[in-house]
Amino acid sequence: MKKFILLSVLGLMIMGFSVSANAVELQVFGMIDAQWFYNVNATGANAAGGFYNALPANFKWSAGVKGPQLDRKVNYFESRARFGFNAIVDKNLMGSLLLEMDANPWGTEPGGTRNAYGYWAGDRASVEVKNVYFDFGLPYIGIPVPMSFRVGLQTLALRPNLFLLTDGMAIKWTTKIDPVALELFYGKPYEGRTAVSQDDADVLGAHLNAKIGPLSAGGYAFNYNMNAYPFPAATPAYGVTLPFDANMWWFGLYADGKLGLVDINLDGIYDWGKVEARDSGPSAGAPDVKYRGWVARAKIDFPWDKFNFGVSGYYASGADTEDTSPTGLPGELTSIGTASTKVRSFAVPPASEVGAAFGESVVFYSFFGNRGDSGIANTLNYTQMCRGPVGGTWMAKAYASVKAAPWYKITLQGMYIGDTTHNGDTFGTALTNAGLRDKRDIGWEIDLINEINIYKNLKLTFAGGYMFAGKAMDQYTGNTIFGIPINDEIKNPWALMWNLTYSF
Repeated sequence: MKKFILLSVLGLMIMGFSVSANAVELQVFGMIDAQWFYNVNATGANAAGGFYNALPANFKWSAGVKGPQLDRKVNYFESRARFGFNAIVDKNLMGSLLLEMDANPWGTEPGGTRNAYGYWAGDRASVEVKNVYFDFGLPYIGIPVPMSFRVGLQTLALRPNLFLLTDGMAIKWTTKIDPVALELFYGKPYEGRTAVSQDDADVLGAHLNAKIGPLSAGGYAFNYNMNAYPFPAATPAYGVTLPFDANMWWFGLYADGKLGLVDINLDGIYDWGKVEARDSGPSAGAPDVKYRGWVARAKIDFPWDKFNFGVSGYYASGADTEDTSPTGLPGELTSIGTASTKVRSFAVPPASEVGAAFGESVVFYSFFGNRGDSGIANTLNYTQMCRGPVGGTWMAKAYASVKAAPWYKITLQGMYIGDTTHNGDTFGTALTNAGLRDKRDIGWEIDLINEINIYKNLKLTFAGGYMFAGKAMDQYTGNTIFGIPINDEIKNPWALMWNLTYSF
């Protein structure tokens, strides 16, 4: 009898687990890639810069010595892998996990962990948690409006080539009543001390989109209330007063779709707010730094049979070096030795990886074909605001592509890039006897891009680009002759690269 009861219980348990397992659909997705870079003055590093003087230190002169990568050939390999899992109960309930691993570069030196699975002999602790969240639809409770939620570590992407692209702990609420959709966001970039709120950073956002004929148009507003700014590397002790706080707004409008024979993409973004010093601390009494920046962008494509012809351009406001310091923090000095008070450069939120997503070129900006892992202007700062990919510059581009075969596409593009920083240059550090030199020409760039689908899930992209650097890229060497500053014209930047990606 005991055996019968035991076997019956085991049988019921097996049936229960079987039902549970069959009730969840498990989806697996991801990618593995390999890519190669060979370039001069086309850094593959994201410069954690501010609003001008934005090149990484190893691409500039310092104390009369040329930076170790300035004007030198750079040659290396990289890889990335992502593995994701969706556990789907039904259309109203799903959980997701996304893991990421990087070999950056191949042949990582001993001692590395993060980004280091390229270590020779392997066995690196390089697995990163990128996303962990769950989605659920709200059951009907008498409100005749469909609503859904996403809760957890998720990718927040809104106009990701210009404004917001980051992973963070957040709650997103979505409702849609055709043709209008509304999203509300709450995010937590920084918590600090849980018993007080004076050091928290919170994000609130709203995004409204409507389908208007062939166009999709929308607008958004985001508030970053950052009581701890820049975000600290460690939680401060109770009783410690952090030196700065910031309150920032971003407002944006956009439109995408088809007008007659052409496809259009339009964007306009304005940032508004301030960073202020606390009443106590090293910068107490320093004037507030006010932020007022903007960008406008337009892209027009004319597809015709196997061809596509297009033009694109944007203008992003730049800083005035006589009003702001390179990082835009209170208590710092401008280029003429006065207190920093304004940042007129367009700015993006802390940790927004839009620089990688911008993808407009092979040399100067990031490149879409290599995950955005290169580009002189690929600026990123994880703890405070920065110029993003476009602040302090403007660009006009023309391009043409042809689908030469079902498996092969080739694109030729050319662009001019200008500087919008005042009383100085966004990237150059050249001096005159009176101070920073101000030039407007960053340069001309021409690129050739090849995309080959070897299999449906295996794609090879290889590209080359050459940039004729203008005077706004010149660097001060740290030396003088008869009291006159000596500036250096950098070698024209160029880049060759390929990326091979298997996706599943």
